[in-house]
Amino acid sequence: MSVNDVDLIIQNALFMVIRLAAPPLMVSLIIGLVISIFQTVTSIQEQTLTSIPKIILTFVTIIVLGNWMATNLTDYIADLWGDFSLYIR
Repeated sequence: MSVNDVDLIIQNALFMVIRLAAPPLMVSLIIGLVISIFQTVTSIQEQTLTSIPKIILTFVTIIVLGNWMATNLTDYIADLWGDFSLYIR
């Protein structure tokens, strides 16, 4: 197993982490931005107002996209373990 193989495995793993984490993070970012604009417009300075909608919509996003996320992760792990004989050399 060469350094290039290890580099490729790490690169693919980090890309997988980014792909799987992006949807919940983007939803949380957008909801936070919308609520911040709402707070600015209405002059409501309640700090906990952003927490509950972010948590709920992040969980909804994970529930809706959970199958896609699990499928991608399972496929990556299957590919990684399927090529395991190449890495043992």
